[in-house]
Amino acid sequence: MEQTRELIRRAQAGDMTARTRLVEENLPLVKSVVRRFLSRGFDYDDLFQVGSLGLLKAILGFDLSYDVQFSTYAVPKIIGEIKRYIREDAPIHVTRSVRELAIKAMAAKDQLSHELGRSPTVQELAEHLQVSVEELVTALDAVSPVRSLQESMGEDDDDVRLEHVLPAPASDEKLALRTALESLEPNERKLILLRYFAEKSQTEVAELLGISQAQVSRIEKRIVAELRHHL
Repeated sequence: MEQTRELIRRAQAGDMTARTRLVEENLPLVKSVVRRFLSRGFDYDDLFQVGSLGLLKAILGFDLSYDVQFSTYAVPKIIGEIKRYIREDAPIHVTRSVRELAIKAMAAKDQLSHELGRSPTVQELAEHLQVSVEELVTALDAVSPVRSLQESMGEDDDDVRLEHVLPAPASDEKLALRTALESLEPNERKLILLRYFAEKSQTEVAELLGISQAQVSRIEKRIVAELRHHL
């Protein structure tokens, strides 16, 4: 870790050799992130180049005073860079058939919700539409709004965002989790992300949210029960 920090310090000071070495050593991070997005129809090489740019930005922007591993900081930066590219380029890649499936899925969801008295699972939607879960998830994700996924977990623009915490949806469970989290109020979502993704204690969360530990405990129990119902 100290060797990595020294390389980052040198890279930020303009040492191109250190910068190149850091990029080469961390390319597996880029490859790992890129694989999450391949099902959306984008070219691997394009995403790899964009992800590499995100890695370089992470190297130059990493604050050496923070007591965190570089990879913890770099992965959200890589994901964010790729997502920005996809948002700008998405209309070209979302095919007519994908859009039509997404529209049918939205209509079917309303119909099944009325019939079942609850929101249908992705599996139930897929069976109703006679498509695979993978096809349905890809279609819904391709046309889903991104605004809520970009909401900050804190007060500053540089805080961790929901889109950086949740993995790219590639399964029934991940899509259900993302949908359930997006249904929460901003402070409730922040509480859950801090507790279960940032692994903060109830006391730490209470301090961050400006409430008591007892309130955190009560709210957490209620939200977890609601999320279990959705999942």
